Amino acid sequence: MNLDILKEWIEPVLNEKDCVLYDIEWLTNQNPPILQISVEKQDGTMDLDTCAMCSDVIGTLLDNKDWYTKEYMLEVCSPGAERELKTDQQLRDAIGKYVYVKLIDPKQGLDQVLGDLKEVNDDSIIVAYKEKTRNKTIEIDRNNINVIMTAVKL
Repeated sequence: MNLDILKEWIEPVLNEKDCVLYDIEWLTNQNPPILQISVEKQDGTMDLDTCAMCSDVIGTLLDNKDWYTKEYMLEVCSPGAERELKTDQQLRDAIGKYVYVKLIDPKQGLDQVLGDLKEVNDDSIIVAYKEKTRNKTIEIDRNNINVIMTAVKL
């Protein structure tokens, strides 16, 4: 399954509706398999009407392309408030937002960090966090990130 071809088809129809493609996943562990497409409005928000509209235009597009000959389910959804940041653009768009970072190898005694994403560089990110009452920052090599996602601050 070549998801890049699907991206090439889907991105233009979403752009016409002032929406952007966030992610595509092909979940083959389901029967029938699920094509899960995460979308959001250009401003980073999403509502049910827009989600339904995107589902309609993507469904029509894929039916016309006849891209998959067997039964599957199409699931169009919002990426959610707590979303994994997978691309450089998603990381850059998250600057200033509250994030959760799980490290591969602990750094400064931490194996995970919750804080504000301050900077994204080619090789590292910088996160500002609180330790008790003290404000701190940590620079994390990008190859030491197991997962990074936006988080909800409680």
